[in-house]
Amino acid sequence: MPINHLPPAADFRSGKGHRDENFPVASLLLAPGRRKPILAFYRFARVADDVADHPTLAPERKLAILDAMEAGLDGAEDAGPETVALRDILRERGLNDDPARLLLQAFRQDATSKRYHSWLELMDYCVYSAMPVGRFVLDVHQEPRASRCASDAICAALQIINHLQDCAKDYRQLDRVYIPLDLLARNGASVEDLGAQKVSPGLRKAIDNLAQRADELLDIGEDLSSQVRDKHLAREIEVIVALARNNVARLRVEDPLQGGGRTSKPRALLIALSTLLRSMSRPGATLQNGVANDSGA
Repeated sequence: MPINHLPPAADFRSGKGHRDENFPVASLLLAPGRRKPILAFYRFARVADDVADHPTLAPERKLAILDAMEAGLDGAEDAGPETVALRDILRERGLNDDPARLLLQAFRQDATSKRYHSWLELMDYCVYSAMPVGRFVLDVHQEPRASRCASDAICAALQIINHLQDCAKDYRQLDRVYIPLDLLARNGASVEDLGAQKVSPGLRKAIDNLAQRADELLDIGEDLSSQVRDKHLAREIEVIVALARNNVARLRVEDPLQGGGRTSKPRALLIALSTLLRSMSRPGATLQNGVANDSGA
């Protein structure tokens, strides 16, 4: 279908914004000049994600709209304001558009794939759906490429946490299952268990196993905050990891089929504040503009 005959991607918005996400997105911890490109990237990703997750839009229509968004990165002017805004700021800042293109590939996969058979398949999906987000944030802050490994691990962990929190909704609304099928089978669970009112023993074991994997990925990425040079970014990373640890702990004791495994806004604020206080207590740390910062940064 010609691009100019497609409905704009924004027509399929869910209404979700960056403040509704489970983890901070371009929070006020970051330097003001860094937030603009990250928010532009988020808005582009949010619209594309909403297209891929739309419950009544046919897969071929989803793919066509996502293709139109990619054409917008190449210069098409009718690809929607989010795409044009991202393209313009990428050019203005001299940033690579590869992370945006990789995300579009993940959303194409969401439009056509309903199941993941193994941990390796799930991690391959995270290469497109999660890791580009962290890499883009690092690029905005002009961080060294050496920090990508830790960032990739954290982003994959956050993706798994989101999958577990949304496992019932994804199955019931989209018939999409991210928990690997071989993991379900090994624990005596089935896809249909995700439609139950409460978690079955087998599904509980599978969720615990995947939560443990997320924790291990957070272990791999734990040092990212000390690897980055921008101290504002380091503080946001510390907060994100602390929130992720709390979510993993909750997923192990609460039932995600009943809405468990999430951190309330007040609890998240307490975790963020306590994390920042620990950062401020380190030698050389000060508080500038309301956030922790290392002196001399």
